[in-house]
Amino acid sequence: MARIKLAYIGGGSTRGPGTVASLIEQGQNFVGSEIVLIDLNEERLKIVQKIAQKMAAVRGLDLTITITTDRRAGLQGCDAVLTSYRPGNFEARYLDESIPLKYGVIGQETQGPGGFFMALRSIHIMRDIIKDMEEICPDAWLINYTNPINLVSEAVVHHSPIRTVSLCEGPIIYNTNYVRFAELDPDKLDAVSIGLNHGSWTIRHQYDGQDFIPLLQAAYERALSKGQTPRERLRMIELACLMESLPSNYFQYYYFNDEILAEQQAKPTTRAQDILANVEDFWVHYREQSESANPVLDPERSRGGINELELAIDIIDAIFNDRKEVWYVNVPNRGALADLPEDRVVELTGFVDRNGITPLQHGHLPKPVRGLVQQLSEYQSLAAEAAWGGTRKDAIKALASNPLVPSLSKAQSIYDEMAAALRNYLPERLLH
Repeated sequence: MARIKLAYIGGGSTRGPGTVASLIEQGQNFVGSEIVLIDLNEERLKIVQKIAQKMAAVRGLDLTITITTDRRAGLQGCDAVLTSYRPGNFEARYLDESIPLKYGVIGQETQGPGGFFMALRSIHIMRDIIKDMEEICPDAWLINYTNPINLVSEAVVHHSPIRTVSLCEGPIIYNTNYVRFAELDPDKLDAVSIGLNHGSWTIRHQYDGQDFIPLLQAAYERALSKGQTPRERLRMIELACLMESLPSNYFQYYYFNDEILAEQQAKPTTRAQDILANVEDFWVHYREQSESANPVLDPERSRGGINELELAIDIIDAIFNDRKEVWYVNVPNRGALADLPEDRVVELTGFVDRNGITPLQHGHLPKPVRGLVQQLSEYQSLAAEAAWGGTRKDAIKALASNPLVPSLSKAQSIYDEMAAALRNYLPERLLH
């Protein structure tokens, strides 16, 4: 088993305990390894450290869990760096979600103007992380979970030789949800999604050897006839049945824009405010478990559930233990998807072993959905470049190219208000 040093930047976040739980779950694959938790909040780092140490001790695992608020010190000697951080915390996410609504534009964490400003903040910090890695651990892998992961990865791969992959469980979760809607067994689904992160469609969707789409269409008709299923649950089923392909859940913001905008404007709180209302309880629970001899995370009182970022641990295991496995990854296309540029970061299945990640060849996206994915791909490229080293003008051009932004005047107005509200998290070049 591989003995590595893994740095986890964001180790003191609300997802930190769930992530170390995922790591401990696979601890036998990393016997003798060191995990260094890096964050700005030392008190929360200590809580996550105690949880991890006790979980490891109960299982008899030889793992060293250290903490530091000094990122450069923590990166010394690292083989892999896991990044999952939120610049500005949920308070900034609230601005991402609420300001666009004033202009009649959807507010969302990774899509539209909200996702764009999340990218500006995330990439601003990632530039410094990359600089540190190039100086301190240039041979380490960067395993990125910081949103919007496709924009973050797009920026990194064009400006650094650091080996990187960005990850999201979306294609796995969303596809199995369609099967559950049809009241069938998710284990019998054989599906492959391709496209962009939060922007993929299935090109294969077999259920127990037959096409799954007719089964989903029949389940959809049954649900309509009963009239008991909420509209918000039926939207994506309707889209999948019409396009005859299983979409990422985030396509709801494009194909049902008017409905969702009206819902968001009518709702008294944003998603960020809903999460913020629970953050203190998360930490009460984590503190309680850190004092327990055998910490057990309650999924109802843990951010994201009891096991977080499992895919990151799977990928690290596959690389460093040469597993020769196939996983969903976000990496440069290299010709794997015929409809997107060679150098564009895409989401697809890739072969993972000690040599790294090789995208599997998948061909074309379904024709009815191809155009929107291509438009999102071009926005992704423009946004990543503006975030990495562009000017205010570059940023506005990128934002105006986003399909959720209906006009140049709105792009300019939204940009100026959001940049002013979030100025503490942005470089000066993007403000004037």
